[in-house]
Amino acid sequence: MTDDDRHYHGHRQRLRERFLKSGLAGFADYEVVELLLTLAVPRSDVKQPAKALIARFGNLRGILDAPIEELRAVSGIGSVTPVALQIIKAAATLYLQQSGEGRDSLADPARLSEFWRMRIGALPNEVFEVAYLDSGYRLIRDGVETLEEGTIDRAAVYPRRVIEAALKRGAAALVLAHNHPNANLTPSEHDKVLTRAIVLAAETVHLKVVDHLIVSAQDTFSFRKAGLL
Repeated sequence: MTDDDRHYHGHRQRLRERFLKSGLAGFADYEVVELLLTLAVPRSDVKQPAKALIARFGNLRGILDAPIEELRAVSGIGSVTPVALQIIKAAATLYLQQSGEGRDSLADPARLSEFWRMRIGALPNEVFEVAYLDSGYRLIRDGVETLEEGTIDRAAVYPRRVIEAALKRGAAALVLAHNHPNANLTPSEHDKVLTRAIVLAAETVHLKVVDHLIVSAQDTFSFRKAGLL
């Protein structure tokens, strides 16, 4: 083992010991990324690639939201690490979903906003999703479904399909969400018409539409908060 090998192995060990002692408290942003990279890159110094990622994408969220092709363009990252980072993000999103299943109410706009910004906010194409809730507004097990995936500015959604899926799952309430890849969260006329149609269809079978959220990676528009529901 060379001196360089001994150095980065020792550095990795010190990072892990700091994490085990106090979590991520006191870590610089690049050190958090560096710690993640050690999981995917077993035998290289990852400090410089971590700093390069922060320099290009700004923070951890920017890195996890970045397309694989852009991650691979960063020096020292290679082809496997971007996939590992996407797996980490997907696992974190699944954790957020499962932590809400059957537990606390999901009627809280802040929790809903955080969940969907992470899940679909950075996607390049528009995606329409639904969360199915029980009568206590708790998320049903495996209760988040992607109903439509579309282009950069439109996902075709049919109210009948939304209601049929909710009844099939035995839901009592729904939260609708879709992303705007252009980051302009102002609802289009189509968004408003679609929301009204789903609300009317839901009312006929005694389903409650709790909210409709439009998200980007950084922000959220709530139909309920804006008085449109």
